[in-house]
Amino acid sequence: MNKVTVDTLTYEQLAKMFDHAILKPEQTTADVEKGCALAKEYNVKSVCVKPCDVKQAHELLQGSDVLVGTVISFPHGNSPTSAKVAEALQTVADGAIELDIVLNIGHLKSGRVDECQQELKTIMDACRAKNPRVIFKIIFENAYLTKDEIVTACKLSVAAGAEFVKTSTGFASSGATLEDIALMRASVPENIEVKASGGIKSLDQVVDLMNHGATRCGSSGTDKIIDEFKQRRGL
Repeated sequence: MNKVTVDTLTYEQLAKMFDHAILKPEQTTADVEKGCALAKEYNVKSVCVKPCDVKQAHELLQGSDVLVGTVISFPHGNSPTSAKVAEALQTVADGAIELDIVLNIGHLKSGRVDECQQELKTIMDACRAKNPRVIFKIIFENAYLTKDEIVTACKLSVAAGAEFVKTSTGFASSGATLEDIALMRASVPENIEVKASGGIKSLDQVVDLMNHGATRCGSSGTDKIIDEFKQRRGL
């Protein structure tokens, strides 16, 4: 992989790295409107909104290239499988095309690996029956996991059929680290993507994450990072 630098990065490459996050519990429908307008202005890859806001985001982004993403069993992953399936199906019906599902962290740490894998497969199978184009990202919450557990989470996510593995919700004690991104990249096949999330605030940080294997970033500071790029490149 060729090393990425601020000078070699194009605007589109950077913008399409971003899932613009609108996930804080206090954010309002007006914040969703503002965030979707920002996403269209900067032409990012997607917005990631709360499940209750998917329908609004879908309506706001009609006719644009920006995808609608959401989160399932967020931020702790501790809902029963039936609830996760119901939530996921509702978001697909409302227009979500990318679903970031929180792994059952406690059950993973309890060694119930097969159960965690089967749960993810159950959710994905149900959604793909409704829309086979839906993309799935599995959130691990690495702040709570050992390195061995991160590797296990990578393997079970791939076996379940996910397209992405993802570091964090952004609501734990720590988020994406270069070490974890490199470990996750090394623990999944080349066709599986790696999403960094949590604490991503600067352009240099995004470039470092890309060079360690990240192919997507979740951030609520999308505009500030892209503006920094434009300023440094004189665009």
